[in-house]
Amino acid sequence: MSKINRRQFFLLGAAGVATASVANWAIAQSHKASSASSKLYKSASGLLELNLETGNRPVTLAGRQAYLMSYNGQVPAPRLEAKAGDTVRIRFTNNLSQPTNLHYHGLHVPPTGNADNPFLSIPPGESLTYKFTIPKNHPPGTFWYHPHHHGYVAEQLFAGLAGLFIVRGELDEIPEIQAAKEEFLVLKDFDLDESGRILPPNHMAMMLGREGQLLTVNGQVNPNLSIAKGGLLRLRILNASPSRFYRLSLENHPLYLIATDGGGINAPIELEELLLAPGERAEVLVRGEKEPGQYRLLTLPYDRGGMGMMGGGMGMMGGRHMMGNSSQTSPQVLATLSYQGSVATLPLPKQLIPVETLPESETVRRFELSMSGMGMGMGSGMGMSFTFNGQTFDMDRIDTQVKLNTIEDWELINVDPDRMDHPFHLHINRFQIVSRNGQPEPYRAWKDTVLVRGGETVRIRIPFRNFTGKTVYHCHILDHEDLGMMGIVNIQA
Repeated sequence: MSKINRRQFFLLGAAGVATASVANWAIAQSHKASSASSKLYKSASGLLELNLETGNRPVTLAGRQAYLMSYNGQVPAPRLEAKAGDTVRIRFTNNLSQPTNLHYHGLHVPPTGNADNPFLSIPPGESLTYKFTIPKNHPPGTFWYHPHHHGYVAEQLFAGLAGLFIVRGELDEIPEIQAAKEEFLVLKDFDLDESGRILPPNHMAMMLGREGQLLTVNGQVNPNLSIAKGGLLRLRILNASPSRFYRLSLENHPLYLIATDGGGINAPIELEELLLAPGERAEVLVRGEKEPGQYRLLTLPYDRGGMGMMGGGMGMMGGRHMMGNSSQTSPQVLATLSYQGSVATLPLPKQLIPVETLPESETVRRFELSMSGMGMGMGSGMGMSFTFNGQTFDMDRIDTQVKLNTIEDWELINVDPDRMDHPFHLHINRFQIVSRNGQPEPYRAWKDTVLVRGGETVRIRIPFRNFTGKTVYHCHILDHEDLGMMGIVNIQA
């Protein structure tokens, strides 16, 4: 087992655990059962089949009625579970007043036809059957699904449209992991008015990326998690917020990382903190090795840049006080861990999933991530856009041509004048991080979303395998994607 700090691993936040007081509203919330009410659909006899409908309807959110967009009336959406080699058939109906579609974030499936095709547009009142087969060699992992119709992505995800898609496999069969209690945590923020409806963002919120004041885990405020003394708890965590970063810390407990976006890693890594940018996932183990009691799972403040847009670092957004590019200035409670019962002490696994070493690439491409437009500062949101290599998204333009069965290095260079962080996501094909600012990445892991901080250069190595066709890469601060920070890659035979 390894123990590393922030400079040595991409998922860490700043070293140390903050001891500042937690927001009073979170402490005051009563603890609720951690299990979400969302339905589970599991594959049977090689087939995962379901009806999925999206619409506007009242749902229960954090103990109150809210009027959100939802899949099958549930927030978070139904959890889907399948295995490598399974066929997936989803009869999808759009009952929104907007066009929409589905993206299977992290799945390595075809980008064409009725599979993971971001160019599909399903008009209001119409239906489409999604059908694809998960490859037999697909890695197990924590994936998810959400809308991906350009121009509506941030709005629809912020309003509630997100669900887990789990692929089971060899990581789940490791004896120590099998013995662990499993919990799924969908982290999602909301901004509601007094009637329980989503507040529309102003221009500055769209430029920075919208964040909500209500932080939920599986649609609840401060749910209770439990662990047995001596036991192991496996947390599968998804950042389903369109813009908010979660800098996670569990009081008095290290987190043992066992998987990232693209599946398992070689061996557990001990972390004091875990930073999840929008779209990222992680799986961690918690050991029941402390004195029985209650311990808070916190999200600590994180500055994701953009202070120039705030007119000197401080500003107002819709009447809310803002510091930098986050509405959070003190730790907030996400959930509470309680000890219940005891078991014989369970060990951590020593070995997990071997991570392939990719050969050197002969092709290196540069992608500059930036914001452009009218002057900086408050009130200048009109006219701004976000770009790759100075260009905003064009549905009719191929930005990058690659060859099937090749490996490429992409250098992601954040030249944003306001030094805003940009999480980069590539559809269909996972990758490995090679280096940050020229310093080798110390630990191999498969990713599909990588944080590129302001002023940072990140090199990733991508094997383009199995599938041809057009797909996209984009910033996963989804307002930035809707405002132009997306490109089309065409994979050719």
